[in-house]
Amino acid sequence: MSDTVESVIVAIDGPSGTGKSSTSKAVAAALGLSYLDTGAQYRAITWWMISNGVDTQDAAAIATAAGKPVIVSGTDPAEPTITVDGEDTSAAIRTQAVTSKVSAVSAVPEVRALITELQRSIAAAAEKGIVVEGRDIGTTVLPDADLKIFLTASPEARAARRSGEIKGADVAATREALIKRDAADSSRKTSPLAKADDAVEVDTTALTLQQVIECVVSLVEEKRSATDNAEKRAAR
Repeated sequence: MSDTVESVIVAIDGPSGTGKSSTSKAVAAALGLSYLDTGAQYRAITWWMISNGVDTQDAAAIATAAGKPVIVSGTDPAEPTITVDGEDTSAAIRTQAVTSKVSAVSAVPEVRALITELQRSIAAAAEKGIVVEGRDIGTTVLPDADLKIFLTASPEARAARRSGEIKGADVAATREALIKRDAADSSRKTSPLAKADDAVEVDTTALTLQQVIECVVSLVEEKRSATDNAEKRAAR
């Protein structure tokens, strides 16, 4: 891509197991954009709560502590990083202990407010544009994103993918866990998981990862082209 190409903000939302992370990183790398995994930030603050003895079922305690950890996200799609108070937590936040509690912590309004502002500041600082993936990016975090994409897939396909990422995982149990997580994320009062009205829905059930990546890259390039043409017409 030429350095003269306009920057673009791409929001990619969807539930777990739809290929959001793999797709988002690959698309960002292919188009020379920054990348942000917003779910990692919620995992990071959840990890901090657990590590510091905060009761993850006590919303008031979580709200009180929410502003204490310093979370820093690296946005290089080839090597995304995340630190909490200077400590690399890339591996620690992916444990089952964090996974089982992240929905409860991320549902607390004070947590969402703080993390949302962090996400917006990172997107605003991305000079060449950024691909931001999560569950409420197109609806809440970046409602004015240039392109919004919502990835979906059947529960069976998502469970198979997710269990394949975790050694010894049971597909049926993974499916039930995903459905439970969907229900929690979709029903929370603050920024629930939902498809933005102007988002492009892509069902990844029967697609390979490469096909999904190619589809999204095409959508971004079409958006860039349409924006460029509109600006040229306006300048005449």
